[in-house]
Amino acid sequence: MRTQEEKGILFRALHERDSAFIIPNPWDIGTARLLAHLGFEALATTSAGYAFSIGQRDNTVGRDKMIAHVRDIVSATDLPVSADLENGFGDDPETVAGTIRLGAEAGLVGGSIEDSTTSQDDPIYELEHAAERVRAAAEVVRSLGFPFMLTARAENYLFGRRDLDNTIKRLQAYQEAGANVLYAPGLTSRDEIAAVVSSLDRPVNVLMGVAGARLTLAELSEIGVKRISVGSGLTRAALGAFLRAAREMRDQGTFGFADEAVSFRDISAMFEP
Repeated sequence: MRTQEEKGILFRALHERDSAFIIPNPWDIGTARLLAHLGFEALATTSAGYAFSIGQRDNTVGRDKMIAHVRDIVSATDLPVSADLENGFGDDPETVAGTIRLGAEAGLVGGSIEDSTTSQDDPIYELEHAAERVRAAAEVVRSLGFPFMLTARAENYLFGRRDLDNTIKRLQAYQEAGANVLYAPGLTSRDEIAAVVSSLDRPVNVLMGVAGARLTLAELSEIGVKRISVGSGLTRAALGAFLRAAREMRDQGTFGFADEAVSFRDISAMFEP
């Protein structure tokens, strides 16, 4: 088994390659092991995917339960794991710093912090305060003694603020504050993504698998993207198949969904020690 330091070195190296890598997002131990079985090189948790799996909405889980979930994902495979740590589970920089420390203690070698307040009336932190939160997280990362890729997220586009200039300004401030990776979920066009990449000198993560976002791994690598995640996309794809099957049974009384299901033997083989 790899040590946390070895995982951290490997995870950092993935961001230094010429081409982008895909970091898929499992939502439980089983899906983490399946993704490792398929040969992916690292994993990232999804706060929404996990919340859906326990019958809750995103941003309602709470820090203690999320850290326990993170620990489960880390224990599931020998791969480096980064976590969606929402907005750090608090407004103040000290809480954000504590969340990063708890994540590292749970075995993570990466984690993301959003600049979203979770308030519908005022959904994005003021820039100076948002940067201070990243700065506090970065101070913890520097004290860890092993590589940890801190990702800072600019959430403008997820809240209807399609202001590319402001989004870039925010990412540049987070870069200056010490983030190792920058991320603006919601970007969908090649031009938007290229503008973000060209404005920064740190690795950029982009979100695919959402409406309007259909660039390929090769295309994103050509732009200069280093990491591609899918957020809750895999969870929603699985739940989509589940709901279609359930509605078929309810509405038609038929069971054609079984034709598309993975075989019992195949899935069992993937979970062999």
